[in-house]
Amino acid sequence: MFDWLMELDPVLAALLATTFTWLMTAAGASLVFFFRTMHRRVLDGMLGFTGGVMVAASCFGLLIPAMEMSGEEGAASVMPAAIGFVVGALFLYALDKLTPHLHINFDRNEAEGPKTDWHKTTLLVLAITLHNIPEGLAVGVLFGGAAAGLEGATIGGAVALAIGIGIQNFPEGIAVSMPLRRQGISRLRSFWFGQLSAIVEPIAGVIGAIAVLSIQPLLPYALAFAAGAMIYVVVEEVIPETQRDRFTDIATLGFIFGFTLMMVLDVVLG
Repeated sequence: MFDWLMELDPVLAALLATTFTWLMTAAGASLVFFFRTMHRRVLDGMLGFTGGVMVAASCFGLLIPAMEMSGEEGAASVMPAAIGFVVGALFLYALDKLTPHLHINFDRNEAEGPKTDWHKTTLLVLAITLHNIPEGLAVGVLFGGAAAGLEGATIGGAVALAIGIGIQNFPEGIAVSMPLRRQGISRLRSFWFGQLSAIVEPIAGVIGAIAVLSIQPLLPYALAFAAGAMIYVVVEEVIPETQRDRFTDIATLGFIFGFTLMMVLDVVLG
């Protein structure tokens, strides 16, 4: 089904896949041209969906392949995945502490990272940008590994991951642009900032593909690194954002649906 992708340069394939995930964010952000606001129930459900996709992608698309390709047996087989996972989480932790940012639905005085007088819009976009770095990296790493013919990395799995992340990026674009529009920012600027938050994904995707092609033994560590970073984002950012209002059940159901969809995509395409 994806033979034509195998014929492409893996870095170009990673670039195309992560450009798709970026465009899905832009598509979600474009709804700001048609709606001024979105009910909090819908927003929380979409954020929950995003969290479910990210957790399932981390488990089925990243951690399991990382353990399969370690080439070891017993306890040693899990060590590359365990090390990469912890380092990925610590990397996001460091970025979280060093970069001023503001999570969706939080007030300006709840901004995290170093104190700054930057505008709330800038802080919000930075928060989503941090969120998107591991997503782009994960797609690029998996495409690079598949092109290198490494066990556990397949083009189908890479495509499934790109599709899953693209789907969850759609509500993410909405989640950025709609709050900006409610603050009185113009539709065009709200859309611009919404799509801008995902521009880092193609950059991270290309870096991930090049890194794995250059140092193939790095692949299991890189996959687990992306998984650790994504899980950190879900626990530290996505889930808390869905628990700040009365629609927690809707957010939970969104999480379940997102997890299930990503799981099915990985099995069917991977």
